[in-house]
Amino acid sequence: MMVLTSLSSSLLSSLSSLTGLRPSNSNVCFSSSLPSPRRRLNRKPNHHHRNRHLSLPLLSRTSPTRSIHCSSSFSSMPLEVSTSPSQLQDSLLCSRAFWVTQSIIAWNADVVRDGSCYLYASQTAALSVTDSEVEGHDFKIKLEEDSGGIPQNVIAKFPHIRDYKAFRVPSTVDAKSLVKCQLAVATFGSDGKCSYATGLQLPGVLDELFAYDGPLGAHYSEDAVSLYLWAPTAQAVCACVYKNANSSDPVEVVQLKEVNGVWSVEGSKDWEGCYYVYEVNVYHPSTLRVEKCYANDPYARGLSPDSQRTLFVNLDSDTLKPEGWEKLADEKPIILSFSDISIYELHVRDFSANDHTVHPDFQGGYLAFTLEDSAGVLHLKKLSNAGITHVHLLPTFQFAGVDDVKENWKCVDSTVLEKLPPDSTEQQAQITLIQDDDGYNWGYNPVLWGVPKGSYASNPISSCRTIEFRKMVQALNRIGLRVVLDVVYNHLHGNGPFDENSVLDKIVPGYYLRRNTDGFIEHSTCVNNTASEHYMVERLIIDDMLNWAGNYKVDGFRFDLMGHIMKSTMVKAKDAVNRLTKERDGIDGSSVYIYGEGWDFGEVANNGRGINASQFNIGGTGIGSFNDRIRDAMLGGSPFGHPLQQGFVTGLMLQPNGHDHGGKDVEELMLSAAKDHIQVGMAANLRDYVLTNSDGKEVKGMEVLTYGGAPVAYALHPAETINYVSAHDNETLFDVVSMKTPMEISVDERCRLNHLASSVIALSQGIPFFHSGDEMLRSKSLDRDSYNSGDWFNRLDFTYNSNNWGVGLPPKQKNEKHWPLIRPRLADPSFKPQKNHILAAINNFLDVLQIRYSSPLFRLTTANAIQERVRFHNTGPSWVPGVIVMSFEDGHRGVPGLTQLDPIYSFIVVIFNASPSEVSFASPVLRARTFQLHPIQAMSADEVVKNSSYETSTGCFTVPPRTTSVFVEYR
Repeated sequence: MMVLTSLSSSLLSSLSSLTGLRPSNSNVCFSSSLPSPRRRLNRKPNHHHRNRHLSLPLLSRTSPTRSIHCSSSFSSMPLEVSTSPSQLQDSLLCSRAFWVTQSIIAWNADVVRDGSCYLYASQTAALSVTDSEVEGHDFKIKLEEDSGGIPQNVIAKFPHIRDYKAFRVPSTVDAKSLVKCQLAVATFGSDGKCSYATGLQLPGVLDELFAYDGPLGAHYSEDAVSLYLWAPTAQAVCACVYKNANSSDPVEVVQLKEVNGVWSVEGSKDWEGCYYVYEVNVYHPSTLRVEKCYANDPYARGLSPDSQRTLFVNLDSDTLKPEGWEKLADEKPIILSFSDISIYELHVRDFSANDHTVHPDFQGGYLAFTLEDSAGVLHLKKLSNAGITHVHLLPTFQFAGVDDVKENWKCVDSTVLEKLPPDSTEQQAQITLIQDDDGYNWGYNPVLWGVPKGSYASNPISSCRTIEFRKMVQALNRIGLRVVLDVVYNHLHGNGPFDENSVLDKIVPGYYLRRNTDGFIEHSTCVNNTASEHYMVERLIIDDMLNWAGNYKVDGFRFDLMGHIMKSTMVKAKDAVNRLTKERDGIDGSSVYIYGEGWDFGEVANNGRGINASQFNIGGTGIGSFNDRIRDAMLGGSPFGHPLQQGFVTGLMLQPNGHDHGGKDVEELMLSAAKDHIQVGMAANLRDYVLTNSDGKEVKGMEVLTYGGAPVAYALHPAETINYVSAHDNETLFDVVSMKTPMEISVDERCRLNHLASSVIALSQGIPFFHSGDEMLRSKSLDRDSYNSGDWFNRLDFTYNSNNWGVGLPPKQKNEKHWPLIRPRLADPSFKPQKNHILAAINNFLDVLQIRYSSPLFRLTTANAIQERVRFHNTGPSWVPGVIVMSFEDGHRGVPGLTQLDPIYSFIVVIFNASPSEVSFASPVLRARTFQLHPIQAMSADEVVKNSSYETSTGCFTVPPRTTSVFVEYR
């Protein structure tokens, strides 16, 4: 016999008095032959980042296989009475019942006539199921089915359990005490035998009883440091305080006291500069045990170099503020409207790891942005001067996958790799051999959202990362660039009580991570989905944004997989940030722009967990979302289709690459549909924008359909559309063009197509978004997912000597399937651009940016203005294939009709010719005007575009092959 320790006498007494129920025998004896709870294995994925899907947003995807799952007998229906004791015991591994309010437990189990249902609680996690009883409990509470069903407010919050039965919890039960215990519900037949048992999911009742808006984290006063931790299911919480980052023994262990789920303690002012970790005693459903968990503070603002301890750091300290920091809000580049934004996406390490004009101590880090004359900074200045307004930095919070201590990194000898053939397998073999031990990762593996990543600091010790991050923001602002943070609130890298990267799931297990109806964590985002529909998850997200906006003065947030966040969370977050003021908070929150990936898939698809922030739901909020429609129409197919499927820019129908698209008729239909999709996107992807489609019919943007039958358009405001053709995910623009175009065309032609694609984005209504290096013909040697491919495949060269094409076959794991297509392209020396191609691409990119900012007509601020002023001319069934003609009309001062916006130009025509031949286009509407080539193009270094012309008498425009030409009419 083994004796399990029962409830502490104090908690037993509390439970007894508050529930009005008598506890069971406090000394519960078990036979050692009874099955013991099994640990759920929580294996980490074998990669640090998913193959991120920037397409097919309407397809639901199933979660990866769990490391432990319920057996087939654990169906959603009750178990038969003949279920074996071992199966019943294993049923506690699942949590299929939901304690949704203090008085209601939702469960889809049937209670047979004359049967019964009970709630069981054990503080020591001693519950064990036999065929006739649930043993080891401290309390057994009778539940009755509630004929009224689940309340509507609960269904709104948890729509996936709308059809469950409601069981009423007696009003005498003290739920606040019971949630600290292992809990189970069980049904019994009329014969007294247990038919089904399961654990409980608690977020609903925790939100009702413990939702909290007071202080959390470490707070600093003149004479004390106070800690606050929200942990309503914890049985005890201590803070272990360490003098430094690597001392073995704490200098102090203090017990926190609980008031309504919040644990707190007031400590010495001497704590500042020390480190601490929480010791949390809490029941964990993944192990079916009460665990002693050691965790960082969820509101950590600093960390030890090994990320295992939280730094006591007061971000208001003057020592952490660069000179002039308090006045930065007044120095920030002016943004009059979100429609004026242009975004450049950049990875911190990519920016300078390969830049030899940067001091080695600064390469790959925050401080590289503070240099005034490095090659990279000079390049950013060019972009800023041409019109780029925002630099979007890939994740800069504390993420897993890269050790913060640089001395622990492994590296390869690049001089050896440079000598290998361009289509060799050796480069990727050497890179993948050390890929989990080098200094590279995109960073979509969040551990703590509120702390700058230590590996980007010159020294990860103490508060170095804080001041260096601030210096980076300040430096970028001072060269005219606002800073956007890439935030990953949709998932966390760790879970469970033992994973060193687990934080939130150690403190309130089962609350922060979204679980399926069996009680296991959802992984549709890649791993460990978070649940913003839970009050304190939403609060943590909003608090974290306020931390970055207020303490680091960032200018925008890009939400990774925003569709997995609830729409209400996004709206509340936007409102909270907008309320920040320069006078009170040191930042104008109304100028902070928020956008994200609105893909609708997984368990949240079709509002499966509430109204989510998907493309179709987010319209009208002023929050932007990525427009994958224009990307796919231009490039062809999707990142998950056949790599040779062509699109509008890559030669569909006009320059076939040998891929079978279904015949000429199908290709013609595909090309005309692609043109419609692009034109809708160029009109800011507005739902109600009316245009003439390829059939000659007037339709709204939302009436133009994708190949899957979904509407192309979803936005209600131009600033809600992020137009892009490439991003960090999938192949670079140059690589896609090189793969999809015919092998026999020249590199000069591919370079022109690269620019043509960028120019469509640059000259569209809405907000243009560019992947760093697209303007330099950037290549990753055809790597489709370079999240962990090291510096070698992700290199940027701001000396413009190389675009990184042909540096070996891309890593096997994600690319081997297409090696037979990739190899001959990499091996062919004619595919590789030379320095003159790169310089020409940069100049052309700067030209179209300057054109965008030469007239407000390219940046219209309302849907109504776009409808009134933007027209497409080469439309209907008789269109000239491969050509898009767009015009902007302005009003004249003192003349009725359109108001005047542009003091210089009264009319602008933009013609995109993606065909391999010169084209002529005439329109009666555009006849007898005084158009001339835009002065920037007339003075361009591109001799081809200078051959563009307009004939006044006929209204005929002539545009060279693979060229974007802009014509203006002066006032």
